Amino acid sequence: MSLQERIYQHFTDSIQTKHDALELLATPIEVAADAIVQSLLNNGKVLTCGNGGSAGDAQHFSSEMLNRYERERPSLPAIALSTDTSTITSIANDYSYDQVFSKQIRALGQAGDVLLAYTTSGNSANVVEAIKAAHDRDLIVIAVSGKDGGQLSSLSLLNDNDIELRVPSNSTARIQEVHLVITHCLCDLIDFKLFG
Repeated sequence: MSLQERIYQHFTDSIQTKHDALELLATPIEVAADAIVQSLLNNGKVLTCGNGGSAGDAQHFSSEMLNRYERERPSLPAIALSTDTSTITSIANDYSYDQVFSKQIRALGQAGDVLLAYTTSGNSANVVEAIKAAHDRDLIVIAVSGKDGGQLSSLSLLNDNDIELRVPSNSTARIQEVHLVITHCLCDLIDFKLFG
């Protein structure tokens, strides 16, 4: 396969994965956006988390909320739990890396807030612990995942009020590409519902 063919294959695979995800996720994305809007209207906030590229997605969402997406509007409350290196390293050092998000959620999360948790595999131990902490604090969980859902599904970790946006792919790259589209859909729908 030539380099040009490899490039075409990446684009083709990405387009197909997005098409497959659209068929499965359009309604759950709308439900997720509604959950965030209701939280914001009730003076709630969105806490986001993830590891690696998923941390980047969590931070991307938070920055679009705090600054703006595509229109001028008031800032919306969101906190990316992966950005405070002093907090993360102290929790990892004193307890374990599995607790870096859950301890923050137990301190910052209020009933009615939303946890937007990104994990391509559904197996990130610190995201699993974050979801458990979110439930303890009565947060709504939106899990943005992929593959077979991992521990999110096998442990029945999500409850009836939670929303899973699982990308139908086993490729981490393709899952992350769709996670970005999901993030942008959420931002657009939130702005549209709140500001017309």
